[in-house]
Amino acid sequence: MKQLILLFSLFVLGLTNINAQQEKQDPKYVREANAAFNSGNYFNAVTKCEDAFKKLGVKGSLKQKGNMAFRVAECYRNMERYEKANEWYGTCLELKYFDINPDVYYLKANMQRMLRDYPGAIKTYKEYKRVAPDSRQKEIDALIAGCDEFKDFDLIDPKIQVKCETKINTKEFDMSPAFADKKGKKIFFGTSREDCFGNAKDPITGQKYMDIFVAEYDDKMNPINVKSIDTKGIINTAENESTVCFDAKKKTMFFTRCPNKAKAELGCDIWVCDINGEDFDNVTKLRLKTNDTISVGHPCVTEDGTMLIFASDMAESTNGEKGFGGRDLWYVLYNKKEKLWDSIPKNMGAEINTAGNELFPTFGPKGQLYFASDGRPGLGGLDMFSAERVGTENKWTKAKNLGHPFNSTGNDYSMSDFDGKSGFFTSERKTTTSVEYTPDIWSFFLPPNLYELRVVVYEIGNKGKKIEGAKVEVTDSDGVKWEGITNSKGSTEKWVERKDKSRYIVVDKDYSMKAGKARYFTDTKGAKFSTRGLDNSQSFVIEMPLIPIEIRTPEVRYPLDQWSFINDATCMSTDSLKFLENLLKDNPSLVIELYSHTDARDTEIHNQALSENRAKAVYVYLVDQKGIDPRRIKPIGKGEAEPAKWVDEKGVEQPLTETYINQFKATDKVKYEKLHQINRRTTVKVVMQPGTDIPVEFDAATAPPADPKYKVFTNPLPR
Repeated sequence: MKQLILLFSLFVLGLTNINAQQEKQDPKYVREANAAFNSGNYFNAVTKCEDAFKKLGVKGSLKQKGNMAFRVAECYRNMERYEKANEWYGTCLELKYFDINPDVYYLKANMQRMLRDYPGAIKTYKEYKRVAPDSRQKEIDALIAGCDEFKDFDLIDPKIQVKCETKINTKEFDMSPAFADKKGKKIFFGTSREDCFGNAKDPITGQKYMDIFVAEYDDKMNPINVKSIDTKGIINTAENESTVCFDAKKKTMFFTRCPNKAKAELGCDIWVCDINGEDFDNVTKLRLKTNDTISVGHPCVTEDGTMLIFASDMAESTNGEKGFGGRDLWYVLYNKKEKLWDSIPKNMGAEINTAGNELFPTFGPKGQLYFASDGRPGLGGLDMFSAERVGTENKWTKAKNLGHPFNSTGNDYSMSDFDGKSGFFTSERKTTTSVEYTPDIWSFFLPPNLYELRVVVYEIGNKGKKIEGAKVEVTDSDGVKWEGITNSKGSTEKWVERKDKSRYIVVDKDYSMKAGKARYFTDTKGAKFSTRGLDNSQSFVIEMPLIPIEIRTPEVRYPLDQWSFINDATCMSTDSLKFLENLLKDNPSLVIELYSHTDARDTEIHNQALSENRAKAVYVYLVDQKGIDPRRIKPIGKGEAEPAKWVDEKGVEQPLTETYINQFKATDKVKYEKLHQINRRTTVKVVMQPGTDIPVEFDAATAPPADPKYKVFTNPLPR
């Protein structure tokens, strides 16, 4: 990624060590390795430095070996071989090179972060803070926070299809595609292939200096013509040219030009020219910096041509506005009166820039800003992000990670979005058709809307209680039906494709669902959804409640022979009653009968009156304190008349009669008390329409008044 290397060369760290004077006593192979490294010829230097490290062997001092290991790591970092760089920075730490240059911790952590080893990166950043407490504290804190936020990051967008453009890409660098026509059938891109201008090779990569090429596509989006846009030396020269953008009319082109080895001390610049067919005129360098060593590049211009955004390593603008660290995105405005771009860049601000690097800005078809960043949490390396413009000023929404498949564990950048459904981008991911760390052009395509369906069935009033074994039937608007059974998580299978590859859920149709299971009331209303008018693919998850024949509420306790609630460390009865409150508020059409049951340890008449009082206590609580309409609740005391049932150790269901429970009174006191407690319960039944299993629907306009006796308690209790 040569253009990225030139503009995105991360940092110049430990210059004292990198450019240290060669000591006369160093062996010749060490001096040669140092010279190759200091020349910036990383492609050749890495071999010399690795050989020198091996030759130093056990006889070399820790300082000598540490210096050489650091050079190897820096070579790999500048060549964007991050895994190898990470390994060699680790070797530096083993050799205690941090005593000479503590920045090795910082560089090691950066590699771990780019390789998505977030826990490792956090640990190494913290070590850097410990050994270098006065260095980059604000930046390190931001990087740690980002790693912590996204250490479990995994975005997936299953709709987008991506493809490596093997008919365009070469074994060299191919990157930064940009649409050069309004039909989306022609792209300009940067490349270092053998057909580039001149014969010189870049010593950093061992490849040709980059040029701008064009690829034209037919109606089926197959490339039919790939060639250089210029063989006359007007645009493509002996220097590096890449990363272009166009005005709305495709008549003006902005591009980045970076110096070759002979001008290595100079930074990159943005140039602009007029396009007339295959001719380029009025090629001019924009004046965006005050120091020739500063790099500016990666231009993108708004649809109306009034704002030019670019990347730069400038620490601050001429007006004193400071950057955020690393490479930032900056902008200038076009002065229509003077017909010139402003010469004082302004920073894009904290919504866009971070302590890391922000690069490769582009605009989408709806004016959204795409850019690449390694300063935000992501999948590794540079990730692509998007932000929406707010108003006409430089205000943007919070940047959003584009996720997989746009982003990968490698570097991903230079989004060229034609219509929101198709386009190109650059990636360094490894596939069967591409080589890791080598930039390739990828295309993306959004196929027609795809839908899938999953139904989750739960018990009404308690979404956490999923129902296994429920039968779900789905019917579309053409009368086509299918069904499924819910699993232990209350979910059907995900309905996507049938065996004949036809899809269950398709565009512009309505769907209705019903669910049912034994011991639950029939679901007559069911649920509905539609795909009519939807703009995007969607995964539908429909939740359907079923009403059990009997609803047992969470435990509500009372003092002995009383009907006030126990609210202490042993039981918070009002918390348990939250279940009933939510059930009624979440289902405003339900009408319920509220039953209170006792155990059999008193007279029947006593237990009957006690249970009535306790049912009324719950009624009063829900009506007076929680605002439930009293006409929706009928409190009923059942006394000891309807013992609960439980399944014994042999799997046999047993009614908990007094006779059954008493057999454990002498032999198992714990079990004896437990079974009595099961009988002391509050249950709810939904009122059904006469002769059916269809719930009554509450109608506030026609419902009869509540019985005032529901608030009258029997006191004292009879014996």
